[in-house]
Amino acid sequence: MADVFRRHGEAWRAANAAHVNLAQRRVMTAIEVCRTAALGGHVERCDDCAHTRIAYNSCRNRHCPKCQWMAAQAWLEAREAELLPVPYYHVVFTLPAQIGAIAYQNKAKVYGLLFTAAAETLTTIAADPKHLGAKIGLTAVLHTWGQSLDHHPHVHCVVPGGGVSPDGLRWVRSRPGFFLPVRVPSRLFRRLFLEGLAAAFDASELQFFSDLIALKDRAAFEAHLAPLRRQEWVVHAKPPFAGPKQVLAYLARYTHRVAIGNSRLLDLTDEHVSFRWKDYREIGRQKNKVMKLTAGEFMRRFLLHVLPDGFHRIRHYGLFANGHRADRLALCRTLLDVAPRANGHDERDREAEPASPFEPPPCPCCGGRMRIIETFDGPLSRPYQVRRLE
Repeated sequence: MADVFRRHGEAWRAANAAHVNLAQRRVMTAIEVCRTAALGGHVERCDDCAHTRIAYNSCRNRHCPKCQWMAAQAWLEAREAELLPVPYYHVVFTLPAQIGAIAYQNKAKVYGLLFTAAAETLTTIAADPKHLGAKIGLTAVLHTWGQSLDHHPHVHCVVPGGGVSPDGLRWVRSRPGFFLPVRVPSRLFRRLFLEGLAAAFDASELQFFSDLIALKDRAAFEAHLAPLRRQEWVVHAKPPFAGPKQVLAYLARYTHRVAIGNSRLLDLTDEHVSFRWKDYREIGRQKNKVMKLTAGEFMRRFLLHVLPDGFHRIRHYGLFANGHRADRLALCRTLLDVAPRANGHDERDREAEPASPFEPPPCPCCGGRMRIIETFDGPLSRPYQVRRLE
């Protein structure tokens, strides 16, 4: 991605100046300078053979393909301590294509509503005695892309197979197939989301531009949503995970993923970018394909998925809500009669903690321990200075 932006970004920004917002420009710049001298870095020297090398700093932007593995690892360590010894379900809520353009022009509001409607759907169904009759917890992760980088907002929800009884005195285990009859969650999700969207319109919290400007009129807005009230919305409930390790493996792949990873990029020329993608519409055929886009179109699609500043793409609800997660998890373990585990930290706690000490990779010459002997700032990490550490 850095090569794409460095090679084509400047010309594309100039040609599309009126259509690229500040957040998208910041993402482009961050990826372009990631792990270059512009951000500064440090000098490492081997204690055994004195081999010396320079390592540059990462941009740490959450949209950068190179910077997410460390954040994912830290997040997973906290989640591992919170897993319960019960089956976990995976449920995916997807917005219809007709909502996509509205969502893009109102990201914070509509994506937030997507989270809320999905979480309320699951907690409402779980609380119904006909299904489970218990309070549940869930973790939801927002993705806004499809395999071809089109705009495809959906949330992945990981839900334990059971919950706490209304009186808080026992653990209620889910029956096999608890979330599998998806027609019930699909219709409840549709109603909750459309009610929330209509309320946002009435409160003048939605904006409409370009091709959607006609939707500012109430009648046009209602006419646009009318077909959606009759069609089935996509809620996909996958089979339960085999165990906690499978849940963690899934979370490792999904929580800190960006729209496209460097591993899928195949070729970059003066005009085009090629990448691998899977066509899930193909049934019984080879799904793995190669897509070739102009560099400008590829960058446009990638930048569709830049999230608003401060928007949380991983959220916890019910028993797992940040405000009381530690106490609720302790209760769950007591009711399940399992030993307590070390409390995980929620994201606010983790952000407040100092970063763990960086341990450089071993010496490439002799395998010895590399030690940081000097740090330096770059032109984008002012004031520029060099610091000797020995």
